[in-house]
Amino acid sequence: MKLLLINPNISDSVSDLIRAEAQRSAAPGTEIEVLTAPFGVAYIETRFESLIGAYATAQLAAEHHAGYDAVVVAAFGDPGLTGLREALPVPVTGLTEAALASAHLLGNRISVIAISQRIQAWYREVITSYGFGPRLASIRALDRPLASIGGVQEEHAQALQALAERAVDEDGAEVIVLAGAPLAGLARQLKGRLPVPVVDGVSSAVRHAETLAALQPGQARRGSFAPPPEKPNRGLPPALAALLAAGAQRRAAQP
Repeated sequence: MKLLLINPNISDSVSDLIRAEAQRSAAPGTEIEVLTAPFGVAYIETRFESLIGAYATAQLAAEHHAGYDAVVVAAFGDPGLTGLREALPVPVTGLTEAALASAHLLGNRISVIAISQRIQAWYREVITSYGFGPRLASIRALDRPLASIGGVQEEHAQALQALAERAVDEDGAEVIVLAGAPLAGLARQLKGRLPVPVVDGVSSAVRHAETLAALQPGQARRGSFAPPPEKPNRGLPPALAALLAAGAQRRAAQP
C-alpha cells in the first residue's frame, strides 16, 4: 500500500515530523511519501491561510496522486479535504477528520490542544462542520510566540501538557486531541502522563487511510461528492485541468 501525505504549509521541518510519525504508525509494507507545499505560509492558523494551503494541496494532489492508494491532507483543519474528496479517484482523509474519528471511539467529550490562540475560531468551525461540535469540550491553545514551528514540541512540551491537564480537570475532557502537524508524535510522549487517552492526527490519518484503501468502498459518482461536472475553465495548471477532465469522465461513466 502507498500513501501520499501532503503538508499544506511550506515548512520542511514540519514535513520531517509528519514523515517520522507516519512511518512509525504505518502498517508493515505501507510506503509513505510526504510532499511539502511549494508556496504558502510557514504554518496555517487562519481561514485565508487555509485557503492558500488548500490550493497548494490541490495542485500537489493533482500532480502526484497517481499510483497511491490514499491521500492525506497533513494539516489540522484539513485544508481542501472535502474538495479533494470530490475530485480524486482514491480515498482522502485529513488530520482533523481522522483524529476526531479516533477520539470518537475513545470517549464522549473531546478537547483539542492547539499551538496558537488565533487558530481556535477556524478549528472550531472545522470541528463543527464534521458534526463534532456537541462533543467538543474545549479548545485550549498556547499563548506565546513560536520561535520555530518545527521545534514547538521541544520548546513548549510542558506548557502543552499543562493545557491538556487543564482540559481534563476544568473542561471535563475524556479524550485529548493534539492539533496540528507540528505536534506529530507528541502523543507518544504524553501516553501514560495524562489520565485520559491522547490522540495524534498524523498516526490517526495514516491508519484510517490504510483502512479506507483496504476496504475498497468504491467511488462516489452521484451525490455531493461526485466528481465536479464538466465545464469550461481557464488558466489552471495542467495537472488540475487534467484532474477535472478525468473526474468528468468518471461522472459520465456512471450507470
